[in-house]
Amino acid sequence: MTTFALVGAGPGLGLACARRFGAAGHTVALLSRNAEHLDPLVAELNRDSIQARGYTADVLAPDSLSTALRRAGEELGPVEVLQFSPVPRADFMKPVLETSPADLNDPLAFSIKGPLNCVNTVLPGMRALGRGTLLFVNGGSAVRPHPDRAGTSIAFAGESAYAAMLHQALADENIHAAQLIVPGAISPDAEHSSPSALAERLYSLHTDRDGFRHYAEPMPD
Repeated sequence: MTTFALVGAGPGLGLACARRFGAAGHTVALLSRNAEHLDPLVAELNRDSIQARGYTADVLAPDSLSTALRRAGEELGPVEVLQFSPVPRADFMKPVLETSPADLNDPLAFSIKGPLNCVNTVLPGMRALGRGTLLFVNGGSAVRPHPDRAGTSIAFAGESAYAAMLHQALADENIHAAQLIVPGAISPDAEHSSPSALAERLYSLHTDRDGFRHYAEPMPD
């Protein structure tokens, strides 16, 4: 049995994705910096007969992140699918003319160094398996920078570039990297951007392995 590792576990999209991949037979590793968020999610998945375990890790604390992913692989089975979809902090989204160099330190660590650390941790196990999937979930500013959200716009662009390079570099190793852009809010009532619809879309990116960048909704003009 192999593991679906989710960086950025929460009760919305994260839980829906965990449930979808768990229903397909994967064990589930939930990573969040808020330990109190994890127990209810794990209990809910266990009630659905999905084997899940929570791991406390902070994307901005590299050692905690790599330690959590290594433990998940040892305790639950090798990580076959990694999803990186933590929610950026509100203070990452200052207007561009009010953004200083120091204001970019955490956004860049969060969206570029964080994914790189995760991938470097799980990649040896994927290579040993002979397969793997790396899923990156970003908002619309990843492809259309917004002057009122400078930190995430700049950092998401870097994350997108990194993920696109992974898509090219790992294709011959049967390891698929894909990005899902969610242009607007995730809402339970949205046809294509509800947690369950996005979870189904992300699962299809894992199984279909078709191309790099995908959109949950058309990007508005």
